[in-house]
Amino acid sequence: MKVTLDLDALLGAGSIDQLEYDKLRAFSREGTSTLAFNILVAFGVVAVAGATLALLPTALTAVALGAGICAAGLALVLKRDVQWHVLAVVGVVSGALLFGGGIVKLGDGSIASFLAIAVVFAAAAIVARSGLLAALAVLALSCCLGARTGYLHAMYFLGIEAPLYTILVFSALAALLHGSSSRIAPDYRAIATAATRTSVFLVNFGFWIASLWGDRALHPVREALDHSLWSVRAEARAFAVVWALVLLAAGIFGWKSDRRWLVNVAAVFAAVDFYTQWFEWLGATPASVLIAGLAALALAIALKSFNRKTALAA
Repeated sequence: MKVTLDLDALLGAGSIDQLEYDKLRAFSREGTSTLAFNILVAFGVVAVAGATLALLPTALTAVALGAGICAAGLALVLKRDVQWHVLAVVGVVSGALLFGGGIVKLGDGSIASFLAIAVVFAAAAIVARSGLLAALAVLALSCCLGARTGYLHAMYFLGIEAPLYTILVFSALAALLHGSSSRIAPDYRAIATAATRTSVFLVNFGFWIASLWGDRALHPVREALDHSLWSVRAEARAFAVVWALVLLAAGIFGWKSDRRWLVNVAAVFAAVDFYTQWFEWLGATPASVLIAGLAALALAIALKSFNRKTALAA
């Protein structure tokens, strides 16, 4: 367990004497020097790995380097040596990323390659107790359904090729992880929480894309029906309405169960849904921008008030 103390304030208030102050200050210096040494070694490991990869720029080099660094990091983790904890975590994460990149390159971005690294990341997350790797495992799994991000000159983009399947799969995964989190060991609950929250984000991204363009998986159904009754635009609006109802239910559940993170996420994505549909329907006119801005200010004030009240209640 880690505890943060303001030693100067405690000494000034008379809660500790000068002898206790000096003793705790010595412990602090020792911890700081150990952390600095870990960070320097970690930078050295990353630099050597990067230089080796630059000299031998192949996917096999990345896989071999990643596997070796990750294995070394896992070995340090299993030793449970607190002094080397930072170095161990850096080794596991950087090694897993190198390994995963090499596997994806070797597999030419196939579903099998992303599924393989999702399994590897999940296993490494459990051993290293890394929430970051757990989140990366979920993201790798989403790539099996065609999720991706990209960058062009001065422009970023998000791609969800199968919104409906993304919503269904990651809703189920989030529910499964949330339901099992109370039955797993406390040391691993943070991992389950990280994976659950990443799944929730992916569900919302799936809804966001579907609220604009619908889903190709429903095209055969739409082709079989009258286009005047079921158009792409009508399908997208249906997704937007369902998304709003899901967010409302999630917000109410989060408020009643005192889950501040869920309330904030529901509010943020409700705003995304609202503004997406607002400008899709009304366009970017001076009046629509003014009203949207006022609504954003009202939401921000409401969220700040809610977070303050819940923080004081805690």
